[in-house]
Amino acid sequence: MSYGLYIGKNLTATGHAYLAGYGDEPSSHWLEIIDETHHAAGSTVTVGVTPEADLPGMLSEIPQAPLTARHLRVCYSHYKGMPAPLSNGGLNEHGVAVRDIWSTSRAELITLTPAGQTGPNYSDLAKLVLERARTAREGVELIGQLIARYGYSTYGGNSHIIADPQEAWVVIECAGGQKLWVAERLGENSIRASRPGYIGEIPSASDADFLFPDHFIDFAVSQGWHRDGDRFNVNTVYGDGRGPWEGVRWIEAEMAKRAKGPAKITLEDVIWAIRTPKLTGDTAGYGQVVPLVHPAHAALRMLWHASIGAVAAPFTPVFLGMAEIAEEYRQHRYLTSGEHARFMDMRHALGGQADAISIVPQGIEASRSAVAICKRLLYLALRDAETSLPELARIFVAHEARLMPLTENMQKASSVLLDASQADLAAGMLTYFANSELRAGLRLAEQLADGLEARTRAFGGFDTSLEPQSSPQIW
Repeated sequence: MSYGLYIGKNLTATGHAYLAGYGDEPSSHWLEIIDETHHAAGSTVTVGVTPEADLPGMLSEIPQAPLTARHLRVCYSHYKGMPAPLSNGGLNEHGVAVRDIWSTSRAELITLTPAGQTGPNYSDLAKLVLERARTAREGVELIGQLIARYGYSTYGGNSHIIADPQEAWVVIECAGGQKLWVAERLGENSIRASRPGYIGEIPSASDADFLFPDHFIDFAVSQGWHRDGDRFNVNTVYGDGRGPWEGVRWIEAEMAKRAKGPAKITLEDVIWAIRTPKLTGDTAGYGQVVPLVHPAHAALRMLWHASIGAVAAPFTPVFLGMAEIAEEYRQHRYLTSGEHARFMDMRHALGGQADAISIVPQGIEASRSAVAICKRLLYLALRDAETSLPELARIFVAHEARLMPLTENMQKASSVLLDASQADLAAGMLTYFANSELRAGLRLAEQLADGLEARTRAFGGFDTSLEPQSSPQIW
C-alpha cells in the first residue's frame, strides 16, 4: 500500500517542509545515486507493464530527455508484471522529492482498463519526475503530459506526492485507460498523509490549487457516476468512496496536535510518524524523510534513510553529493526477485571468463546486507513486540539525536569547501561521513539483534510453528 506524509513549512520548528514515507513491496530494496546524464538524440526509455501483470499490458518506448538530473532513490526488485528495477521515490538535484502511494480506482474503471494498455507505470512516473522536474508543479504537469500523450499502465489506480521547498501536490492516476488524473496543491499550512492517496472535492475547472484534464468531470457524467452541476468529490466518484482511511485520519490528527505545540513539528516528530508501529511493520520496505530545503549547493541536499521499516532500523543521513553508497546498502540477493533460482559463477572467482548467473555483483554480495540484518532484528523484536519495539525505538531515537547535530556540522563544513570550489574534497567528506554512519547504524542493529536472540533463547527459544505471531496493528 505504501505511505506518504507531507508537512508544510509553517508547521515546523525549522521553517521548512518535509516529505516522508516508505514503499510496501515484498522484495529487496537498495539505495542508488544516479548521476546527471546527457542522452544522445533519439534515445528512448522503456515504460509500461508486461502481459504478466494483474492488468496486462505491453512495454513501449518513449523519448528520453536530452539531460536527466542527478538524484537519490530507493529501488526494489519486484512487482508483478513491472520491469525491475522499480522505484517509488527519492530526491533530485533541483530539490524535487517524490513518493508513490497506492490509490485504488472504482471497480468500473478497473474493468474498463484495456488488455493491451501502454504508457508509463507508477514507477516510471516517479523516476521520470526525478529525472526531469525542476519544481513540484513541473512534475505534476509532466505526469499529465505523459498520460495525455502515451497513456498510463495501471495495476488498478495509484497516486504520488510530489514536493519541493515551496509546495507539494497530491496526484491521483486513475485506472480505465481514459487518461484520467487529478492533482491537488498542498501549501505551507498543509498536513497530508496518504495511505492510500486521496483527493476530495475539486472545482469545476482547473485553477491554482487543482489541476486535471478537460474531460475529467465530463467522463464521469457520461458514465452516470456524477450528476452535472453537483459538487465533484474525486474519491467518491473515481476512488473507493471511503475518504481518508482510519490510519490517515489518526496520523494527520496526531501531527496537527504537534503543530500547535510550542516547538511545532520537529524532525524527530516526522521520524516518529514513519516509525510508529501503528503504520509501519514488515510490509514497509524502508523508511525515508526528506527535509525540503534549498541549500547553497545541490550536493548538500539530503534525506534520512532507514534500510527497512523504521521500527527495526535507525535513520541515517544520505547526501546527493556523495560519490558512492556503502556496499551494505546497495542491492543484495536477499529478497531480490529470481535470485533463489540463480548461482554465482565460480569461473570468474577462479580467474576465468566472467559469466555470472546472478544479477547481483559478487563483490557486493560478499558484503553484509543491511536489509537482511535489520529484518533479522525485526523478526526477533516481534517475538515480544510489546516489550521490544518500544525499547528499540528509544535506542534509535538516542542514536539519531547524536547524529542530527553532526549532520548539520558536516553540511556546514562541506559548504565551506564547495564555496571554495573544492567539490572533490566536499564529496569525499560527505561520502566518508554518511557511509561511516550507515555502517555504524548497521553495527547497532547487529548488536541489538544479538541481544534479542540471547534473550529469546534464555526464555524458551524460538517458536517454529506456523501459528501467526503477535504484531502491532497496521491500518
